[in-house]
Amino acid sequence: MERLVTTAEAAEILGLSLQGIHYRIKKNQLKSLKQDGKTFVYINDNLIQHSNTQNVQETTNFDKLIEAKDEQIIILKKSIKWMRNQYVSEIERLEKNQKRIIEVFNSEIKLLQSAFNEMRAIYKPQIEKSVEKEEKKSEFITIKEFFMILKRANKTEAEIKNIIFKAIKNDDKRFIYNKTDKKLLILNDDFEDLI
Repeated sequence: MERLVTTAEAAEILGLSLQGIHYRIKKNQLKSLKQDGKTFVYINDNLIQHSNTQNVQETTNFDKLIEAKDEQIIILKKSIKWMRNQYVSEIERLEKNQKRIIEVFNSEIKLLQSAFNEMRAIYKPQIEKSVEKEEKKSEFITIKEFFMILKRANKTEAEIKNIIFKAIKNDDKRFIYNKTDKKLLILNDDFEDLI
């Protein structure tokens, strides 16, 4: 049995929105009639039963969808909790490793410091002696260097030899002559008085 109702009544009877009713009219799924600028829809009992069955089925599907969503949320919450625990345990493991590495580095630094102190104790006297030798070397010049200084002042070799003999004879402190070894040491000076 068919009856003619307004679109609003059809929406209420079928459990649809007004847009849903107009969509079904447009797709020729519902018979309609226009009178005085108003749209009326033909509704029969079979359509109401089918609509009720469809609404029940949609409700059941919707309930199943909500149930699946709730299960998914529970799984995701468990997964997040597990991941958080993994994250915390990994941070703790890394912090322990970092502490161990720092301890190893500190012990290595102590070993290097003690090794350095031992090496310094062993080699410091030798280094000081070599520095003293260098200083002593720089206090004296060679005979060749002395000759070069005086040659720059236009002295001949004979004049330079004569200057050296006179300086030794007059006990010039810049010229130290060892008679037994027959070696001459000349203190580093500008020698302006000899030039």
